[in-house]
Amino acid sequence: MRKKVLLSSAMVVMGVSMVPITAFAGTSYSHPDTAITNLPKVSVGSSNHQTNYTHPGVVIRNAPRQPLPPSALGTPNSLGSVHNFGWSASNWSGYAITGGPYNDITGEWTVPTVQKTTKSSYSSTWIGIDGYNNSDLIQTGTEQDYVGGRAQYDAWWEILPAAETVITNMAVYPGDHMSAAIHNNGNGTWKITLNDLTQNETFSTTQSYSGPATSAEWIQEAPEINGRIATLAHYGETTMDPGTVNGANPGLTASDGGYMVQNNATVSVPSNPDSDTDGFNVAYGSAQPTPPQS
Repeated sequence: MRKKVLLSSAMVVMGVSMVPITAFAGTSYSHPDTAITNLPKVSVGSSNHQTNYTHPGVVIRNAPRQPLPPSALGTPNSLGSVHNFGWSASNWSGYAITGGPYNDITGEWTVPTVQKTTKSSYSSTWIGIDGYNNSDLIQTGTEQDYVGGRAQYDAWWEILPAAETVITNMAVYPGDHMSAAIHNNGNGTWKITLNDLTQNETFSTTQSYSGPATSAEWIQEAPEINGRIATLAHYGETTMDPGTVNGANPGLTASDGGYMVQNNATVSVPSNPDSDTDGFNVAYGSAQPTPPQS
């Protein structure tokens, strides 16, 4: 069922260009509690984590922001007043600005390291345009999950309503330094670029997109798995810095920030913006991290 594009090192598909650095050998792995289909996959790395995995039998969507319903308001939402956050959600944490139109966004982050959980858990780190107050969204990022008894990592891009498209020729490891950009070409198409600066890998694709471009985001997410918001993976802490929007400093303020609540508990919290207002840290749990050094 999963909608994805599998890219080989010798192909250009749907306007996608890939500069692979390393050839990867295919292997298989189990995906518990999930209907498995026989799909090709690529595995790289040690026995306790896997990169380039393609989620066989699982449809993953990095969805629009899901604001907390009134019934969920309570103790976790006190963080909003304590830290001057402007929003909370069951699937997003990080920073979002609204207004626009936004025609260009960039961001950098470090791929976080996920910890063991008893059940499958998922996390995505991404930049995007739209999705804060609408159902449109164009985005790219990395995924850090704990599935099948080990941590698993991949890179992806997505334009809703389609599911996440895994970039199968890009190996992603915890600790890698990522750089991403999304740019409106002005002719109904947008260019999505994702670079793994640590592994020296580059990916880009040009796609049609017609969303209103009224928000821009830098987000740590619990993605949707087969149509339901996943349990957030224990991702530790990561830095998203620096970021730009429309070619300029986004001027982030605390009120642009939001935190994630699942099962009436706060599970992901961003720091205040750094001193030059273009980045932040975000951490698993309910404790607010300190901002990164500018």
